[in-house]
Amino acid sequence: MLSSDASVNMLDAIREAFGVLTMGTNTLRLLGGLWVTVWIALVSVAFSIILGFLFGMLMTVKNRVVKTVCRIYLEFMRIMPQMVLLFLAYYGLTRMFSISLSGEAASILVFTLWGTAEMGDLVRGALESVPNHQYESGRAIGLTERQIFFYIIIPQTLRPLLPLSMNLITRMIKTTSLVVFVGVIEVVKIGQQIIEANRLTVPTASIAVYFVIFMMYFFVCWILSLAARAVERSQKR
Repeated sequence: MLSSDASVNMLDAIREAFGVLTMGTNTLRLLGGLWVTVWIALVSVAFSIILGFLFGMLMTVKNRVVKTVCRIYLEFMRIMPQMVLLFLAYYGLTRMFSISLSGEAASILVFTLWGTAEMGDLVRGALESVPNHQYESGRAIGLTERQIFFYIIIPQTLRPLLPLSMNLITRMIKTTSLVVFVGVIEVVKIGQQIIEANRLTVPTASIAVYFVIFMMYFFVCWILSLAARAVERSQKR
């Protein structure tokens, strides 16, 4: 067991570590960094939903060549680590095509490509789960293929797709922590800056800073998890 002096010293160290967050605008800076993280994730998700829906429909095409190309793209995005994709986009594209690409733009590009692949596979599964008799019933009442798709298939596809999409958004927000490696000033990078600025005066600052960053990620993902559960419960009614 710890002695009373050791307990006091530990409490003082923890208090000193969390005191770093009250210095200047450190807390506001972390919140601003969190917004950059969430903004990158939200923009990527918006593009991923639109492109993923189109990609998912493309994956259901009967053409073998199209299905093979879609499968190769999907597997490539799943196998290749996101960090490698970020480096390829940020360093590779800029040098290969002599273009100026910011860290935020490279991050959105990579997460959109990754999210499109994952979202497309979810859409494909949802479309293929619709029974064939739904198509046959639509044709029997005289609907065109387009009307069947928009008025019968799409509504049934959205129900199982919504909670799965929320899980994908949660994964994307957690993965955005990697953008620090391509120079994006987000919450992890700002946390590192705060730790480095107080490295000599408050050696334990990393404890408080990384704890707060963890709680920020947890809070955002927890809200999304609650939303996903609420959607699932509403669909079961």
